[in-house]
Amino acid sequence: MPDAGGRRSVLRPRRGHEDSRVTFVELFFDLVFVFAVTQLSHLLLAHLSLLGVIQTTLLLMAVWWVWIFTSWVTNWLDPDRPPVRLMLFVLMLAGLVLSTSLPEAFEARGLAFAAAYVFMQVGRSLFMLWALRGHSSGNRRNFQRITVWLALAGVLWLAGGLADHGGRLGLWALALFVEYLSPSVGFWTPCLGRSTTADWDIEGSHMAERCGLFIIIALGESILVTGATFSTLSWTPVTVLAFVTAFIGSVAMWWIYFNIGAERGSRLIAATADPGRLARLAYTYIHLPIVAGIIVAAVADELVLAHPVGHSGPGTIATVLGGPALYLAGNLLFKRATAERLPLSHLGGLVLLALLLWPVGVAPPLVTAAASTLVLVVVAAWEWRSLGRTYARPRDSAARTL
Repeated sequence: MPDAGGRRSVLRPRRGHEDSRVTFVELFFDLVFVFAVTQLSHLLLAHLSLLGVIQTTLLLMAVWWVWIFTSWVTNWLDPDRPPVRLMLFVLMLAGLVLSTSLPEAFEARGLAFAAAYVFMQVGRSLFMLWALRGHSSGNRRNFQRITVWLALAGVLWLAGGLADHGGRLGLWALALFVEYLSPSVGFWTPCLGRSTTADWDIEGSHMAERCGLFIIIALGESILVTGATFSTLSWTPVTVLAFVTAFIGSVAMWWIYFNIGAERGSRLIAATADPGRLARLAYTYIHLPIVAGIIVAAVADELVLAHPVGHSGPGTIATVLGGPALYLAGNLLFKRATAERLPLSHLGGLVLLALLLWPVGVAPPLVTAAASTLVLVVVAAWEWRSLGRTYARPRDSAARTL
């Protein structure tokens, strides 16, 4: 349908209750972030210190933010339209620059990282302003506010890229604070007012599927790290056992998210009268610790595969227990947001991981990894046993009945 200026709309057509599918070009775009997640896990592995954890966390938050904002935008845009595809391809190129800059973002390539990030964030929002001309005045005003906030943060990003190493961390942390705060205050802007979640009229099942695919990306990266490391080692009984333990841990993570939680969240956001509110909480914010847990667990898998026996150092203990703990905590919050109750299985898993802190100081890395993997398996089995049959039939039951 053409807009007021005779230009054909590049927005997604909404067909009643029909779900908007995730397109191949969106999946193609996501490939850049497979590389980004791999870069982040390698960065954490190479800088396994308090400063390294802080820097990697900051960069992960930036990578997640640029991806989730793009997912919001493609929820409104039609990726089958040539202008939208070209926009995504340009963002992919900038995303490759951003991803390749990650290992030295706090060294020589800080400005390259910041410039690529700001280009993606502000450029995408300007494209949305163009796309919304003649359509949805409320959403166009919403993106005017968003652009102001991203431009303000962009000044801090670029200043950080030009600053020395100490100043860079502070400026980038402030930039992230501005960006992460903005949705929670409705992108309030002087003279432009405040957005409401009614302005964020998204297609809920599409958002749920997009975030589920990012979880697959992170889990896939974990399996790639495990396989690549194992292929370089001598296949002794100990390394084989470490390899199997890492694989079982990845399967348990998949089960915990996808067996019940992902489908329940998709049903709820598709049925709710205010999908923007749920998308902001459950998918924009809460999915970040889930992704972080997978990345930390991937680092733990590589450490254990490389040194399965001997003394467990602080870094190994922190990643082997911290990865599953982050993942369970994120899933706990996600399922609380989509089921209005805390899953006891996840609470139990966090307690078990905390109890492992005492004996792992004297246990070899492989034993520690096996114990944390067993906790994930117990959580997955516990949840499936208590809720799995409920979600097996019928498929169209309301998500809030649990």
